[in-house]
Amino acid sequence: MDLSVVIPLFNEAPSLQELFEALRNSLERLGKSYEIIFVDDGSTDPSFSILKSIHAAHPQVSVIKLRKNFGKTAALFAGFAETHGEVVLTLDADLQDSPEEILPLLKRLEEGYDLVSGWKLERKDGLVKRISSKIFNRVVSFASGIHIHDFNCGLKAFRREVLHELELYGEMHRFIPVLAGWRGFRVGEVAVKHFPRRHGKSKFGADRFLKGLFDFMAVMMLVKFIKRPLHLFGILGLSIGALGLAINLYLTIGWFLGRWIGQRPLLILGVLLMIIGIQTIFFGLLAEMTNFLSNKTETPSIAEILRKK
Repeated sequence: MDLSVVIPLFNEAPSLQELFEALRNSLERLGKSYEIIFVDDGSTDPSFSILKSIHAAHPQVSVIKLRKNFGKTAALFAGFAETHGEVVLTLDADLQDSPEEILPLLKRLEEGYDLVSGWKLERKDGLVKRISSKIFNRVVSFASGIHIHDFNCGLKAFRREVLHELELYGEMHRFIPVLAGWRGFRVGEVAVKHFPRRHGKSKFGADRFLKGLFDFMAVMMLVKFIKRPLHLFGILGLSIGALGLAINLYLTIGWFLGRWIGQRPLLILGVLLMIIGIQTIFFGLLAEMTNFLSNKTETPSIAEILRKK
């Protein structure tokens, strides 16, 4: 199998038939063997019924239905487990990314890259989403050292060996290029066309800011400090503890000069900061490492799989 295309979706019924036809036409022109894997992430609209009809008529199509909405990362995780292609592609189901852009991604892979991400150079989204996305991408690029413009583009292509080394949980799908780059894979990008959403509603919400922030902190811990975690927690803990120590030294000098410090709130603050500093060093590291080793991803409960014939 040359190509596997994984498409996670949630309530995208109006776009599915059009998406499949466009995708099939694009893949047929490539002259490569392929499979298409739709992952219905707990849709409450007729998405699965439409996918069943597509599966019945086209043997190269597989459909995975999850029992509830587990999130995009879990949906991709379920789809990846069913792939057989040497190159794996991901594509969103909302028709904002065109299947016609698959060819430029594959050509970029042939230049020696292991993972190629789409870059929505001219986004057709609302102002808030565009601004937040630009801030997110610049911060992640600066902090991770992976210099691409669009980390969260749904259109990606990567070699199968990258798939074997991806460890996803939470909302880590946003950081696939970071995780791949951390493992030493060569990461590139290609500018792709972006279209306004024609059907349904965007899944973008305010809660994604917090989720993105927390997952970014986790990724940076795993990417930059997994083998030297005390460089993060040690510096943070020592900084907090040093502030507490400085406060207590100041009060101690005052005590030697005859000042009564027993009733001063500053004493409580100084002692508290020293305790927090010590706890940060020991317990913060332990908690993050334990989470990484024991909770790689939430395993989705699959209700039904319609595999290709």
